[in-house]
Amino acid sequence: MSDSHVSNEHRLTGHRWVAMGPAGALGSVHSVEGGFTFKLLTDDGYRGVYPTLDVAQSALYAALLPGSEWPEFREH
Repeated sequence: MSDSHVSNEHRLTGHRWVAMGPAGALGSVHSVEGGFTFKLLTDDGYRGVYPTLDVAQSALYAALLPGSEWPEFREH
């Protein structure tokens, strides 16, 4: 999966938010046609498509190690 595609049906639209933790960047949330997706720095590809930014940010947080602090999301 390239950076320009999430799937055959969803394309990145250019808006992104970087998730920052105490040690630096953890991943990013991207707007796509039809919602939002995310990937952690360790992911090979994007994860599912979520209906709102809040839901995508919550999904990213849920994918972090247990006990992780809520990341700061910085729009880029």
